[in-house]
Amino acid sequence: LKASGADLVVTVDCGAAANEALAHAHSIGLNVVVIDHHLMRHEPPKALAVVNPNRPGCNSGQGNLAAAGVVFVLLAALNREARGRGLFEGKAEPDIRQWLDLAAMGAICDVTGLTGFNRALTSLGLGVMSHWRNPGLRALLAAAGAEPGPAKSNHAGFILGPRINAGGRIGKSDLGARLLSTDDPDEARMLAQELDALNLARREVEAEVTEQAVRRVEATGAHADDSAAVVVSGEDWHPGVVGIVAGRLRERWRKPVIVIGVDAINGVGKGSGRSQPGMNLGRAVQSAWNERLLIAGGGHAMAAGLTVAADRIDELRAFLNDRLSAERVEAVAQDWVEVDALIDPRAATRDLFDAFEQLAPYGPANPEPLFALEGVQAREPVAMNGGHVRCRLVGPDGASVRAIAWRCADLPTGKALLAGQGGLNLAGRLKADDWNGRRGVQFEIEDIADPRMV
Repeated sequence: LKASGADLVVTVDCGAAANEALAHAHSIGLNVVVIDHHLMRHEPPKALAVVNPNRPGCNSGQGNLAAAGVVFVLLAALNREARGRGLFEGKAEPDIRQWLDLAAMGAICDVTGLTGFNRALTSLGLGVMSHWRNPGLRALLAAAGAEPGPAKSNHAGFILGPRINAGGRIGKSDLGARLLSTDDPDEARMLAQELDALNLARREVEAEVTEQAVRRVEATGAHADDSAAVVVSGEDWHPGVVGIVAGRLRERWRKPVIVIGVDAINGVGKGSGRSQPGMNLGRAVQSAWNERLLIAGGGHAMAAGLTVAADRIDELRAFLNDRLSAERVEAVAQDWVEVDALIDPRAATRDLFDAFEQLAPYGPANPEPLFALEGVQAREPVAMNGGHVRCRLVGPDGASVRAIAWRCADLPTGKALLAGQGGLNLAGRLKADDWNGRRGVQFEIEDIADPRMV
């Protein structure tokens, strides 16, 4: 960058732990501004400025902001400073509210805690998004086959976010930025279609790596109850999907999981991890870096990334299991499903769903209400592509509600549903079911218990 004539580099969502790279930039006279939210080492990197609510000594109390939220706050501060200096005299002041939809996208897609200021930012951003004025978001919504309307967390987290990320995961990393910044509807349509196609390809790669990783872990017993974390690696696993796979395996085994794709040529692995509540994976990875087990590494409580030599992965696995063992004991003790209310299928109505929607947007630290159904039977179960199971849950009085359980056909939950088992206690969340013009709800199953086994 310096050789190409750059005098200033601004990093977003990275740089907080890149002390060595930024020290080199400083040594060659390249100014860097770091805008980040990741945990930092005690010694901040050499930079012109480090804007990070998780910087040691920062007392803002906004550590749950995503990098997009930090950028938005910085823009507001720059606007205020420019106004105070009279730089807007004779010209229109930028209305940064138009970019609140992107701040909301970042908060939701980076799975940040939706409380306090971050919740307000996200709520206002979804309001802006609901007008679908951003040509890129509007085109991507159409490419996904969804209709414009009031924006919800689901739009950002499950419809738009994965498609925007698909470019960086297995295609061209600039596609998402180009999509969100273009004012040309035709260009937006072209980019959206390309990202949608890449997302389909990403799903295929993800499914293949997930299958291989599950087989490898189960063959070695690395997921045993006495392990604190799972570290699994494979040659040439695509680095763009290892984070998603880690999340899938974390759901499966309810403990921190790191998935590493090893380059067969240079023997270097790039990995990504997802954690279980109560276990600070980012801190553990930072400790591994401090012990020189890693080439690079960092993250936050619920997610981490790292680079490691292939011949040190076994050491890393042992280190993390030891480092997280105490936290694992406490996390297991707290790992129960706490429901908000016991209802019967007759009460699972659209009116109930709409009433609770007033508490949205939902996310970490502000989860959707979790309901329990008692003594129900799964009827008309159907195994779907992707390992999902759809059925109808029938209560003792014959009332029923449509239900779905994701990616569980080969797990105890899916097997019980597919067997049409009765007398089940289920925990799950109500979701809108507006397919084909109907305005209903379905019960999204998250956990299952057979009271006869208690």
